[in-house]
Amino acid sequence: MKGTDLKAVLFDLDGTLVDTADEFVVVVQQLRAEHGLGEMDPARIRASVSNGARALVSLGLDISPQEPIFESKRLRLLELYAAVLGTAAKPYPGIPPLLDALAERHIAWGVATNKPRALAEPLMLALNLLPGPEGDKSLSYELCGSLVCPDDVRERKPDPESLYRNCRDLGCTPAQAIYVGDHRRDIEAGRRAGMYTVAAAYGYIEPDDDPGAWGADARVDCSSELTELILNL
Repeated sequence: MKGTDLKAVLFDLDGTLVDTADEFVVVVQQLRAEHGLGEMDPARIRASVSNGARALVSLGLDISPQEPIFESKRLRLLELYAAVLGTAAKPYPGIPPLLDALAERHIAWGVATNKPRALAEPLMLALNLLPGPEGDKSLSYELCGSLVCPDDVRERKPDPESLYRNCRDLGCTPAQAIYVGDHRRDIEAGRRAGMYTVAAAYGYIEPDDDPGAWGADARVDCSSELTELILNL
């Protein structure tokens, strides 16, 4: 942390803070069924979730983004996803204890995601991670202090702009923040911003990818390892 106190922990959303894969497995299978295709191995879908909707359409229908029908299929996948959003997603097991520990130490937290705000915000509200009118007042952790989506910036990750905005929202410098993510672009964004980076190797990793090659400062293979790692920095 370059000799400075930790002021904020930032997370990627899907595959890092929240496990949303079960919902995407459902919608990719639905999309395939609409085209007369059989079910795909759920593990293959899970591994691609962090690559976004375009990658899931390409995977599920075996079509290229250059094909004329591609955009309509991407919109259909998002339509199917919106119908199930928040029904099966949940924070990873190690996240609530970490947020409790951050609250005890008055350390803020936020999210930088490439997920559009129209999907990210209702998901986090449904999981009681953002302030909302129906929020659970019994929670011991503080709710998210900064949610930055592609809608909020000119350049999405791996550009560091999202992380700079998180830091402005939370009143810290990049050197006082940690960024945790389950994709190479997350680690690149964090490094470019000058943050300590943690590779969430428990997330959605493609079979031919190696989190050890991303250049992160640290790596965790299970979400329950995050609290000890972060609090001992």
